Amino acid sequence: MSSTDTDRRILFVHAHPDDESIGTGATIAKYAAEGADVRLVTCTLGEEGEVIPDELRYLASDKEDRLGEFRVGELAAACTALGLKDHRFLGGTGRWRDSGMMGAATNDDPRCFWRADLDEACRELVAVVREQRPHVMVTYDDRGYYGHPDHIQAHRVAWAAFEKAADASFGEGPPWQVAKFYATAMPRTVLARSVAVARDVDVPFETACSVDELPFGVPDEQVTTVVDARDHLRAKFAALRAHRTQVIVEEPFFALSDNVGQQAFGAEYYTLLAGPRGFAAANGRETDLFAGLH
Repeated sequence: MSSTDTDRRILFVHAHPDDESIGTGATIAKYAAEGADVRLVTCTLGEEGEVIPDELRYLASDKEDRLGEFRVGELAAACTALGLKDHRFLGGTGRWRDSGMMGAATNDDPRCFWRADLDEACRELVAVVREQRPHVMVTYDDRGYYGHPDHIQAHRVAWAAFEKAADASFGEGPPWQVAKFYATAMPRTVLARSVAVARDVDVPFETACSVDELPFGVPDEQVTTVVDARDHLRAKFAALRAHRTQVIVEEPFFALSDNVGQQAFGAEYYTLLAGPRGFAAANGRETDLFAGLH
């Protein structure tokens, strides 16, 4: 399918450049390749990211925020790799700043997303939702997948926008009811297998000893949906490589600045937080984020 399928519109809301590729890259590439209308909103420029390559260390966070400017270009390249044609920053480029990890002094910066006024940020996202009219929204769960303050805030803002977009008394523009709302998820059994594989092969990264050492992963029964996008894993790897300040790729693994190897999956997992649950496969999980809508 080459033309845009306006019967399948989906909006991903992520905190920083690279989040779209790490957690949802294969899903984005799959739906984009199938012709669905796929959009992305990113909430910050990722100014507080830790720069990995020595030759780019000069970009590390400073008062000029050169890293954020650089990561705008990385995100554009990743979007191209995933086939994603519509991306924007919430409130405009640089409206809210990367808050850094939980507990960092940068959490107190009045410009950071963690300190964003929820009503203001919600209005910005509601305007996008009413313009794009997605059937499905995807972001993180209420713990931000692994506890980053910007991920937590992205969940709060996206959930508020999901509820408010249909409220004619809130904001401007014609109301729109998003049908389904998902959070990204990683089943603990899948994560455990990945840790075991990393220990058993020659991985050029450090390896976790157990799932308990990792800050993410949810009970299997919490996962409602799996999208099989293995045919689009190549696009996901290309997008990960585009984020070269933040990600090192050694297929089938990648690592962030902590140098802990993670397996990149073509199957990506989600939890349905609102909306109709569609037909489930034998394992009891949906296989399509649009399941139950058409």
